[in-house]
Amino acid sequence: MHMSRGEKLFSLFNYLFMIVLLILMLYPFWYLMMGSISDAKLAAGGGLFLIPAGFSLDAYKAILSNSSFLSSLKTTVIVTLAGTFLGTFFTATTAYAISKKRLRGGGLVSFLILFTMLFNGGLVPSYLLVKMLNMMNTIWALILPNLLSAFNIFVMRSFFKGIPDTLEEAAKIDGANDLTIFFKIVLPLSKPVLATIGLFIAVFYWNDFFSTILYISDKEKWQLQAFLRDIISNTAQVVKSSSGVGMGMQSSVSEFTVRMASIIVATTPILIVYPFLQKHFAKGAMIGSIKG
Repeated sequence: MHMSRGEKLFSLFNYLFMIVLLILMLYPFWYLMMGSISDAKLAAGGGLFLIPAGFSLDAYKAILSNSSFLSSLKTTVIVTLAGTFLGTFFTATTAYAISKKRLRGGGLVSFLILFTMLFNGGLVPSYLLVKMLNMMNTIWALILPNLLSAFNIFVMRSFFKGIPDTLEEAAKIDGANDLTIFFKIVLPLSKPVLATIGLFIAVFYWNDFFSTILYISDKEKWQLQAFLRDIISNTAQVVKSSSGVGMGMQSSVSEFTVRMASIIVATTPILIVYPFLQKHFAKGAMIGSIKG
């Protein structure tokens, strides 16, 4: 295809712009990675860190040998897995119900769910509710309050509305009930939107630190992001923690390298999971946004 000079210049500008944008997006993560594997003494001088200043994995050893970090990582993994499974399941069941016109009062239920997107009870009532349910300082306080999102419900409802009713009618003729239709027909056809909503929920739970600050007083039950926030604000105490590393390793790490390593460790799991869900994520987000 022949391109005019103006079109060539425009394409060249687009390529250059995207390359610059890509560098600006990737460099912060590259900086963190290079800083985390740099030698503590050489990294103290700062710089751009296009390559590591020396090489040392002592910062990672210091983090991974810290008992508080390991307990927060365990809590975060449990909360993320349980919250993602339960959140996706209950989002799907709620969205499927309100997507059916035959549901009595379905319009009212949809309105009430939509209302929570515009108005909510606020922080104090939420805190009092969790306290009255005796969930303070328990793992359920990190899961249940954030289990459902009105936005996720409506995205999934839009997807379910796009599934032809003739499939369900044919299944009912064969003797299938609503549960059989939902689990054996609807859910297998909904993998893209399930992956999309599941990724939304997983990222939220993995990055959530406010729930920990609000509901958890025992540091041994903190989530990873709350522990990371504590490291960033008080790194020296973490490095010198008696439950962490020995004196020999303390001399080979610094507050800077420990911070960099902590952020990398906290970010990597989600970055690993995303490529496996990217195809379903893009398809589910597109279908859920244009149908309804």
